[in-house]
Amino acid sequence: MAIRSIKSLLVIVFSIFTLLYSTGIYANETPQKEGNEGADHKEAAFDPAKLIMEHIMDAHEFHFFTIGETHISIPLPVILYSPQKGLSIFSFSKFHHGHEIYNGYKSEENKIVAVNEAGEIDEAVKVYDFSLTRNVVQMFLALALLVWLMVGVANKYKKNGAKVAPSGFQNAVEPVITFVRDEVGKPNLGHAYEKYMPYLLTVFFFILINNLVGLIPGTANVTGNISFTVVLGVISFFVIVFSTNKHFWGHIFNPPVPMFVKVILIPVEFIGIFTKPFALIIRLFANMVAGHIIITCFIMLIFIFGQ
Repeated sequence: MAIRSIKSLLVIVFSIFTLLYSTGIYANETPQKEGNEGADHKEAAFDPAKLIMEHIMDAHEFHFFTIGETHISIPLPVILYSPQKGLSIFSFSKFHHGHEIYNGYKSEENKIVAVNEAGEIDEAVKVYDFSLTRNVVQMFLALALLVWLMVGVANKYKKNGAKVAPSGFQNAVEPVITFVRDEVGKPNLGHAYEKYMPYLLTVFFFILINNLVGLIPGTANVTGNISFTVVLGVISFFVIVFSTNKHFWGHIFNPPVPMFVKVILIPVEFIGIFTKPFALIIRLFANMVAGHIIITCFIMLIFIFGQ
């Protein structure tokens, strides 16, 4: 009873404080002067939604931070092909962060489009973008890092065998491998778990390394890209389908239920073959995008309150 009274008292105090604080803010507002229009426009230039989308979307450069008018970034190569203009290869820095036109192209909201002499988008020109974006480059770097680390661990096992205690990065990887084997492989795959352990470990460590690299400021949100998760989901779908047996398909098309239930259950089970990989695709994509948006929102609260 006493705790409930304290909670009620805190709610009342907080409500009164909020009311008085907001009233004070409105009371302190002053009419805008013509001389302050430039300053007000400068303060209003901060757009959290735009910055969040730039952070989670793909881009043609690794942008780390901006000091005044100087952008600290690493531009990536742009590879374009157009039936009308042919092949074009140049650095993204030629666009000067989207402010200039180069070779008949410009960057419009992280998308490269063809423009005419007036600088307007030319819809008649078809552009195929084969550029190495930051998602692609970071994925290659994560893949190289994964191969380098795992080859080093494998060489230690070849050299020392299982009789010598693991050391270094090998000591950190072994418990993770054991966890995937004992908690994922064996319970779900039974005696056939060893056959699928290379695939499970590859997917696990590839996602893990991309997530860890994505925590570095300025890097890409690879696992938050729907193309990345779609490829993983499609590969998993084919691995599952081609690893099935007659008992699996028998359960799908002839479930052990009464006949009137089979009419409903068979279509549901058949659709479930496709919906399960799709659910995993959306789950990884949504979780990573939501995590990046939440972290970015918390950081931007500093600048929002500062205004």
